[in-house]
Amino acid sequence: MPNSAPVQQRRLRVVAGEASGDMLGAMLLKQLAAPSALNGLKLDVAGIAGPKMIAAGCEAWWSSERLAVSGFNWQVFQRLPALLRIRAALYERIIAERADLFVGIDAPDFNFALEAKLRKKGIPTIHFISPSIWAWRGSRIKKIAHAVDHMLCVFPFEPAIYDKAGIPATYVGYPLADAIPLVIDTLTPRSALGLDSQTQLLAVLPGSRTHEVEKIGPRFIATMLLLHQQRPSLKMIVPLPHAWLVSQFQQQLQRLAPNLPVTVVQGQSHSILAAADAVLVASGTATLEAALFKKPMVIAYVVGRVAASLMQRLAYLPWVGLPNILLNQTVVPELLQDAATPTALAQACLQQLDDQRNRIDLMERFTALHELLRQDMPSKVTAVMQEFLK
Repeated sequence: MPNSAPVQQRRLRVVAGEASGDMLGAMLLKQLAAPSALNGLKLDVAGIAGPKMIAAGCEAWWSSERLAVSGFNWQVFQRLPALLRIRAALYERIIAERADLFVGIDAPDFNFALEAKLRKKGIPTIHFISPSIWAWRGSRIKKIAHAVDHMLCVFPFEPAIYDKAGIPATYVGYPLADAIPLVIDTLTPRSALGLDSQTQLLAVLPGSRTHEVEKIGPRFIATMLLLHQQRPSLKMIVPLPHAWLVSQFQQQLQRLAPNLPVTVVQGQSHSILAAADAVLVASGTATLEAALFKKPMVIAYVVGRVAASLMQRLAYLPWVGLPNILLNQTVVPELLQDAATPTALAQACLQQLDDQRNRIDLMERFTALHELLRQDMPSKVTAVMQEFLK
């Protein structure tokens, strides 16, 4: 019996930042695991990963939760020494074993410096999810040019920015646009929540990080108090991605509004968004999730005054919410900093709940946006990676 040819192996090293990066990484690894994906090559995948990537076959040298910091806040500075130690150790390990490819998934402040050093040593680098250089801190493109062999972009206008700078880039679509159906089933999740057709539901999303919930949580709670006073029949649910955020928000509720009838849950954000009549949401990727679920929304954001001043000076666009940015006009209200008063937020939420003409208009706009962002992302990313793993 003839000997079969040995299976060739490639070392893929990854860094996924936070839960969102872990989700994206898991989607890619599942696609790469298909028998036809790499023409028989076997992948050895390791690095910084979360539970979803681990389940998809990645060896986690460190947890993605270790990178769960962002923005301009004291938490970042407190954790900086530990993050720098992890990055240095990761670099030494990747260099020692001569990895075939490095993929940084989001976490740009952590990944770009690492990618630049790896690239100098001859290890090719791909970065998945362009930072918002079109919105602020555009000078980062110079750092990106030194760090990245190929940029994977989730918005259609981004590759042109990189082409102009001489950086290879591919538009792969927005990952959740593939996962979320174009036509939303609202009846099933509403039935599961025990809601009849007459009961209005407001989904409240105060952020996915501790410092976000710390800043905006009290204003959202005060807003919900006003809404309950003005419309006692309104149902309000707060889905949060982590147990510690649930605990943090419940403590805020106990301190500020112990008798407020609001439900706080861990996870379930997609089923709650599907069931909701409108959404009160902190600025971030959750605003685009709400748009993909075709929901009227009110976007709010509150940061410290120093951070707000710095972000305002470095920003290029008149909006912070992704639905407004991608549609290049104000289609949903944004209330930021001092404008995000409980009274203003409550009034805006009631308008979004009750304006049926606006609801129909947003449904049409958000469906068209959804179609634009739906590109079969895993296949497109895999095609780029194949070129580096041959």
